[in-house]
Amino acid sequence: MTARWAQVNTMKLAKQIAGQGPWAVTSKTMLPPSGDKHDFMSLRPYFWPDCSGVGNTTRLTDKQIYTTCPYVRRDGEFNPDVRMVNDTGAFQAMADSIFYNALAWSFTKDRGYSRNIANAINTWFLAPDTLMNPSLNYSQLLRGPGEQTGTHTGILDLKCMSKLTSGILVLRKGKAPEWTQALDDGLNAWAKQYISWLTTSQMGLEEKVSPNNHGSFYFNQLASLQVLVGDMAGAKTTINEYFNSIYQDQITANGDQPLETARTRPYHYRSYNLAAMVVNAKIGAYVGITDAWNRTTKSGAGIKQALDYAMTIPPTGEEDYAKELFPPIAAVASVYGDPDGKYVEFLRKRDPRYPGSAFFLISPGLSDSGLLPGLTNTSSSGNRPPMNSGATKLGVSGAVGVLIALATATFALVL
Repeated sequence: MTARWAQVNTMKLAKQIAGQGPWAVTSKTMLPPSGDKHDFMSLRPYFWPDCSGVGNTTRLTDKQIYTTCPYVRRDGEFNPDVRMVNDTGAFQAMADSIFYNALAWSFTKDRGYSRNIANAINTWFLAPDTLMNPSLNYSQLLRGPGEQTGTHTGILDLKCMSKLTSGILVLRKGKAPEWTQALDDGLNAWAKQYISWLTTSQMGLEEKVSPNNHGSFYFNQLASLQVLVGDMAGAKTTINEYFNSIYQDQITANGDQPLETARTRPYHYRSYNLAAMVVNAKIGAYVGITDAWNRTTKSGAGIKQALDYAMTIPPTGEEDYAKELFPPIAAVASVYGDPDGKYVEFLRKRDPRYPGSAFFLISPGLSDSGLLPGLTNTSSSGNRPPMNSGATKLGVSGAVGVLIALATATFALVL
């Protein structure tokens, strides 16, 4: 079994994303209420202005709308003006860049990839002119009259932290020259300040008890940061707390995730929370929780049952989200095996190019179904071309051992 196809695609993706950076919170044109561009800022995506009771006699300016009209929630209806501030997208792109550049570096040792990571980290976290303050006080800001502050749901904006941590772990383990002691010390210092905010602020404490995907991502964000700073005992406590608390009500006996199924896009939300649960299990295994993958909810079901159930539901009306289930499938198949071939058959039928994906690269034991680069149907006949030879998945075994994230495409901004 080879992984050359996935390696080539990963290298291309790493270069493509890095070419869009570096990213910085100071790039935004709209200031947060603090007036400090270094404060991370985002706007609540499903809230819309209701100006019916304002009593204006002339057309309101945008600024007047933002400050005088109450904002009301419309679940599933994305307010496009949220994109006026893109700190969330910038962070997600940076985390993706770090993850994929670390993967590419792990099997090429091309210092261009490690330089991309060092530059991204320095710009976002350390450089005085561009660094982010270590808090999310203005994330998912609710506009309207009165004081405008962030909401606990905004902590989800940094849900990609496990990708960032994974990338840094790869560079540390491989002793990449570009990952200097100064960068490591600086990032650790920032992360410790943010951990303090995440675990003591009112916003952080509210997000921690969110029973759905929000809570799941809170725990893996916190545990990822604890791993980053070397607090393995803290990460172990965090993951155990997740499995012993909100996880207990997240999966029913048949594998459904009722809190996600109740949403306007249930296929997406089931995949979304599955990704968070899988990352929590991956972190748990990394810090020594030997049964992390086999923890069950009070109904007796676990992550595997949740995945198996999700696979039975077609993405009707949500076709754009169909591939979100692929990385959790690959991760589960890699851990539990796939003796009857149902996982690779699911992938093969829906995307015959899946062996060219990064999630295939980091999933030891996942079959490539005999699929070849450039294949457009399910046939596996023909000779394997050079691109698919000479690079086994064992070639990234060193990286796989420290990857606590999933190789997912950046999810859409969701609540």
